[in-house]
Amino acid sequence: MMLMIKCALAKLFGYPVAFDNLCKLLSEQYPDRFAAWLLGEVPDSIRVLKTELSIEPIRADYVTFLETQERILHLEFQTKLPAEPPLPLRMLDYWVRLYRRYRLPITQVLVLLRPPSSGTVIETRFQVETTRHDYRVVRMWEQDPEIFLRDPALLPLATLAATNQPEQLMSRIAEEVSKIELSERRQEIATCTQVLAGLRFDKEFIRSFFRGESMRESVIYQEILKEGLQEGRQRGLQQGLQEGLQQGLQQGKLSLTLRQLSRRVGEIPVESKAQIQALSLSQLEELGEALLDFSTLEDLMVWLRSHPSVQA
Repeated sequence: MMLMIKCALAKLFGYPVAFDNLCKLLSEQYPDRFAAWLLGEVPDSIRVLKTELSIEPIRADYVTFLETQERILHLEFQTKLPAEPPLPLRMLDYWVRLYRRYRLPITQVLVLLRPPSSGTVIETRFQVETTRHDYRVVRMWEQDPEIFLRDPALLPLATLAATNQPEQLMSRIAEEVSKIELSERRQEIATCTQVLAGLRFDKEFIRSFFRGESMRESVIYQEILKEGLQEGRQRGLQQGLQEGLQQGLQQGKLSLTLRQLSRRVGEIPVESKAQIQALSLSQLEELGEALLDFSTLEDLMVWLRSHPSVQA
């Protein structure tokens, strides 16, 4: 089954990327391998649960819920701290929702993909008065890379593991990727590996180890490209709507201000009208308040002269 990565095109190729979403989709493609890594044993049976929960449904972009015979494994992938809502509260919220629905023990693991900024506290529990909830935190930059080098499904995560010799680590990762026999799977893992490596290394360094792998032939690459273009269009639409709203507000304020000025001081000279039309929304609001004290055209001229930044 092909791995379909639903995230924006990586910075590696000139677009932003949801690295944590990529990890979520890897964990859903290879749930037994992620469970074995984090639980220490391969479960007899495992299935991926929907990320929508029935009570006040929420959608978790970077969360995976796996159900084994005896417990629920909740994985949350993060590249940034802090988050909103705060991660401790979010982990408690998920625990309550999951337990209410499945009534099974729950293992919660927060996987941090890269170190936070200096001085950031990495919390491992929620606590308010007598309410306390603990969860596990995995810091990828402290993990032994051997764990991931031994398993093709986890190979992309090896790029984020602990190392003092990045060249040697990337060389070993590329070597392990080349050993994957099935061409389709090798291309998928190679693509995921290069994308996640972009969290840590520059693109030329990454490409120097994967020159033999054709990224453009990978289904993952094509899906990432498609999603990246869609996200770009969506962002463009949102930006256009915001700009349109701003322009509409400014035009409305301008029309109102000009009408009020005409009533108070009479006909406004063309030059002065051009100066007013050049005002920003905040400046128009300021003029809208000041004009209440105007009685002559000269009052308007004085106001414009006292605001050299708005003069034409």
